[in-house]
Amino acid sequence: MKKSIADRIEKLQEKYDAIGQDLETHLDGLLYSKPIRYWDFVQTDALLNLQIQRTEFPDEMVFLMYHQINELLFKMILWEMKQISYNENLTAEFFISRLGRISRYFDALSNSFNVMEEGMDVAQYLKFRDTLTPASGFQSAQYRMIEICATDLINLIDYRFRKTIDRNTPFEHAFEHLYWQAAGKDYKTGKKTYLLKEFETKYKDSLLRLMQEYNEINLYDKYKSLPENVRNDIGLKNAMRHLDYTINISWVMHHYNAACKYLLSEGENTEATGGSDWQKYMLPRYQKRIFFPDLWSKDEIENWGITNLKSYKILE
Repeated sequence: MKKSIADRIEKLQEKYDAIGQDLETHLDGLLYSKPIRYWDFVQTDALLNLQIQRTEFPDEMVFLMYHQINELLFKMILWEMKQISYNENLTAEFFISRLGRISRYFDALSNSFNVMEEGMDVAQYLKFRDTLTPASGFQSAQYRMIEICATDLINLIDYRFRKTIDRNTPFEHAFEHLYWQAAGKDYKTGKKTYLLKEFETKYKDSLLRLMQEYNEINLYDKYKSLPENVRNDIGLKNAMRHLDYTINISWVMHHYNAACKYLLSEGENTEATGGSDWQKYMLPRYQKRIFFPDLWSKDEIENWGITNLKSYKILE
């Protein structure tokens, strides 16, 4: 037997001894199991059977698959965020590398809006979208999770109520004043829409638990907890700013522009499927969603979402 194989068996023996398992049983399992195949690992058949259309319009499939891809990317983003938040020996290098991954995922999301902008027939969209009411991208729980994992809750509170809420505010109360709540309420009566009620029935409890879990380990808190010399690392600051800008301006504006093409295509303000005032809800300049406010100047914050997409400066 080759020494390298003997060494591996010895290490396997140590591994299974440590967890009270019999090595020979696991070796027998390896002997009898089939080699893994690409379609087994990726679960191709399962993935390709998740596309169930509600109409016969071909472009509904584009719309459906596009949003499923979005949710997969959201899961990848949350995976990277968790690595930062639960890292007890966080370095600038590790922080920057994971922020870079998240930014690239959001860059992919931003660039992919061309799939809808250029890849769907407007007439088809305006027909099949009626079958989706009252569902809405507003109900993407993973996107809400990304926001919660990214920053202190105060930065997600509706701009009108931020002065009345602090870290001592109960999570339940803060939840009711998150910026996106306004998009899920009837602006005349203030009552929650069916869209919001359904979303909260399914996800409110899990979101409240996440708010508590990440209250002191979100990306912004992890950054603020670093030693001063690490916080002042220019590469880290630029990575934080890039992520903030990529999520809260670039991605949002690409989303907004895609919505405009379809919802304003007939020369009128078409209501979103969920009934939200989508323009005020989406445009960054209204809510000024900023994950890492200390890393932006007063002027940059005042002009948040107003200036050109490529206007923010790289720190030197």
